[in-house]
Amino acid sequence: MPATEKQMSYARVLASKSGTPLPRGIERDRAALSAWIDAHKTPAPQGRFSNYPSSKQVAFAERIARVKRRDVPQECFRDKTMMSRWIDSNKPR
Repeated sequence: MPATEKQMSYARVLASKSGTPLPRGIERDRAALSAWIDAHKTPAPQGRFSNYPSSKQVAFAERIARVKRRDVPQECFRDKTMMSRWIDSNKPR
């Protein structure tokens, strides 16, 4: 499956920032381009709150909690992985 234009735009930006050219013909393989992007993107900055869940994650969990009439465990608000697992195990089917 060919790469999307959004993928190609992002890959071009990464290539220009890193000075690494895009492999020839990569636009024809979405999975290969995705792997190239993952290998060349800069990691997210690791700050004091980098392990906390995002505001969207928290809002989604709170919506699920209201529907299910239960509370989100407090420890989930301090760990994005825990929050993700709680969401996955509690989201309505």
